[in-house]
Amino acid sequence: MEQNRVALIGIIVEDLSVTDRINEVIHEYNSYIVGRMGIPYRSRGVAIISLVIDAPGNVISGLSGRLGMIENVQVKAQYTKI
Repeated sequence: MEQNRVALIGIIVEDLSVTDRINEVIHEYNSYIVGRMGIPYRSRGVAIISLVIDAPGNVISGLSGRLGMIENVQVKAQYTKI
């Protein structure tokens, strides 16, 4: 069994009409999420979401990949070394 890792997933949403889809995907992984912060940057028309997640690497990659497939959404994950 793969060991859990802590990761920070950064999400930039360039089309706010897809936020419902983003929230649906995030909700599917809620048992792994340690914390979430969302910042609506209204003057620029974007939203920035930070997720802290404690999960196996394949789960982190799966969540990042699914979010990244949503149009106008940019996703990057940063992992702990341990």
